[in-house]
Amino acid sequence: QVQLVESGGGLVQAGGSLRLSCEVSGRTFSSYAMGWFRQAPGKEREFIAASSTSGGRTLYAESVKGRFTISRDNAKNTVYLQMNSLKPEDTAVYYCAADVYLYKLRSRVVEYEYWGQGTQVTVSS
Repeated sequence: QVQLVESGGGLVQAGGSLRLSCEVSGRTFSSYAMGWFRQAPGKEREFIAASSTSGGRTLYAESVKGRFTISRDNAKNTVYLQMNSLKPEDTAVYYCAADVYLYKLRSRVVEYEYWGQGTQVTVSS
């Protein structure tokens, strides 16, 4: 059984930074591509960023490109999302997810097999 546990969410002022972490257990972490998604109240879950198994390839949504950075430490079974220059519209529950398909970084919710429980990020204006 694969388990993903996010941490690092919280309340931050606009312009501030947060770093989210997602620790994965249950299977070999380095065999998964990893993604971050978010869901704001009343909205659908949306793609934020994805990383290849080595971290050498990344993919970002246009809305966060240049502000957010995905990275991973395979020795710690952990993927990170560094969020800078946060805006009130970044307020959402943030989820990490694991994808067993390794040939292309993917961005659709249905393409990811395993999910964490989410961590709340609130950006005040």
